[in-house]
Amino acid sequence: MVHRNNLLILIMSILLLSCNTGNKEEKSSSDFQWQIDRFGDAKILRYQIPAWDSLNLQQKELVYYLSQAALCGRDITFDQNYKHNLVIRRTLEAVYEKYSGDRNTADWENFMIYLKRVWFSNGIHHHYSTDKFFPEVSRDVFVGMMQKSAGAEWPMVEGQDYNTFMEWVTDLIFNPEIAPKRVMQDEGSDIVAASACNYYEGVTEKEVDDFYNAIRKKEDNTPISYGLNSKLIKENGKVLEKKYVLDGMYGPAIAQIVYWLEKASTVAENDYQKQGIDKLIEYYKTGDLKTWDDYNVLWVGDNSLVDFVNGFIEVYGDPLGMKASWESVVNFKDVIATRRAITISENAQWFEDHSPIDPRFRKPQVKGVSAKVITVAQLGGDCYPTTPIGINLPNADWIRRDHGSKSVTMENITYAYDQASLGNGALEEFCYSPEEVAIIKEHGALAGNLHTDLHECLGHGSGQLLPGTSSEALKNYSSPLEEARADLFALYYMMDQKMIELGLFTTLDVAKSEYSSYIRNGLMTQLVRIVPGKTIEQAHMRSRALIAGWCYENGRAENVIEKMVRDGKTYFVINDYNKLRTLFGKLLFEMQRIKSEGDYTAGKLLVETYAVKVDPALHTEVLERYNKLNLAPYSGFINPVLEPVIVDGKITDVKVIYPDNYTEQMMNYSKKFSFLPNLN
Repeated sequence: MVHRNNLLILIMSILLLSCNTGNKEEKSSSDFQWQIDRFGDAKILRYQIPAWDSLNLQQKELVYYLSQAALCGRDITFDQNYKHNLVIRRTLEAVYEKYSGDRNTADWENFMIYLKRVWFSNGIHHHYSTDKFFPEVSRDVFVGMMQKSAGAEWPMVEGQDYNTFMEWVTDLIFNPEIAPKRVMQDEGSDIVAASACNYYEGVTEKEVDDFYNAIRKKEDNTPISYGLNSKLIKENGKVLEKKYVLDGMYGPAIAQIVYWLEKASTVAENDYQKQGIDKLIEYYKTGDLKTWDDYNVLWVGDNSLVDFVNGFIEVYGDPLGMKASWESVVNFKDVIATRRAITISENAQWFEDHSPIDPRFRKPQVKGVSAKVITVAQLGGDCYPTTPIGINLPNADWIRRDHGSKSVTMENITYAYDQASLGNGALEEFCYSPEEVAIIKEHGALAGNLHTDLHECLGHGSGQLLPGTSSEALKNYSSPLEEARADLFALYYMMDQKMIELGLFTTLDVAKSEYSSYIRNGLMTQLVRIVPGKTIEQAHMRSRALIAGWCYENGRAENVIEKMVRDGKTYFVINDYNKLRTLFGKLLFEMQRIKSEGDYTAGKLLVETYAVKVDPALHTEVLERYNKLNLAPYSGFINPVLEPVIVDGKITDVKVIYPDNYTEQMMNYSKKFSFLPNLN
């Protein structure tokens, strides 16, 4: 269902490992600046594209066209997150361009922080907590800035004059009662009606369930993902879909995506890849979800060097886990690093056969598991500026069952996190002993990459549903439960001797490093991402809290994980790694049963018991300790610029430029890749 893992992001940007990834020196020069901006709780990094010149001209041209398609969907992401995000963003950008007042004031600085946060989160709701955030300037000051922006092109909608528009847009920004939560997950609430995301309008949770239950086939061995590419609305009392399609909702942006995909088709590496690109174009033109499935089957089988993700794919932003945000990642294979992933994928059947789950839920034959390590060349949509570090797609369980899946680890992204984290002191602050610090410095980077490989390549693709079990059975709890299931698969096998037999590492200290980081993160350090008084809501954070909290509670009798306090500081220490692995296996057994049987009640109980609530005293302590380090808990990226060299109307080369100004890139994107009207 959902297949993006942010574990290593937390390890790198919260614990900020002080270690090198080995054999990467060629990717960096000593004077390359990895971090280029910081504001609020976020920092902006750059990533490099190593081995770019190893691509031939056709491959470079293909990457260029795909990268342009990746940038054309930016407005879609803003609009999906909240229906007024484009109006708000364009208002802020108009002030930025035209404001004639003093720009050397605290008010202007706070205005810029807010604008950057809106860019960073693709809207006015925090990208992780989904809470609405506000400017650190008053409403009156902001109105004054608008009044001093003569010549600004305000994004008014039909029927508005300037005064009406100004009152309306400032209310959208400053009123805490308007759209307070992008994704509502509070138990007992109507999570559809209470969510500000733009996947539904005028409908209730029950109406959504009734609409899709009426069109789903009860006995369907290859079900399509109903609702994936549409908004559900009520019009004249009737519930209906607005499809994301060339001649429908988001049509102007989709037309641009199609334009660049058609160019990419002309320089595809081979006929099979061209067939896949053409099928994706057909899907965008028709909106047919059966065509989307056909495309995904082709995509799974495409082993070309250059690859990409492009479409309405992940469902984290929908409170019901059904409707997908638009995203894109353009990449090419890191041939040397991929050997590690290939080793894992070639042994997928062994891992499946030895999984500590009920044999009924094991796949008798694992099909088409392909894995590779990639070099990211461009990020777009919901993958920009914050990005996953691993992807396993497609999401349809039946395609995984019948055709397999494709797993990638984004190694140049993890390398950028690593380089930006050197020497910050966070690891020393939250580890209990120098020995724990040492083992993570030595093995942490490899451990994190292997965890991602196992999570994406095998974890998400493991197990099977019982006949008759719907992939939507777990509803709003499906995302954290699925991420936890994949994490548990990876954690369980990290400590297996098979890893050494396969030559993936030479010592189980690698697994101990990962266990230590994971438990500390799930129980403690990820709390730096939560506002005091709030609960845990993001799917990956819930996954980690669930696993760490369950293992801590269920290992109490044998003191598997011990809470220790020294000099007023809390630490969590693993006393028995083998017993912890056993606990991972027991929880995986139950997690797979829940998914295979569609046991919503049991899944809900696990999440609500272990993955939501926050210990306020521990939270306060962690925040105080972290704040003293003066670090930003969230990281995002600006993209390299791919610049074609054109001679006599033909591309003769594509050069890579590494920009270092976040604001310039955001404004450039808003000018060049903004195709949607203010309201959609």
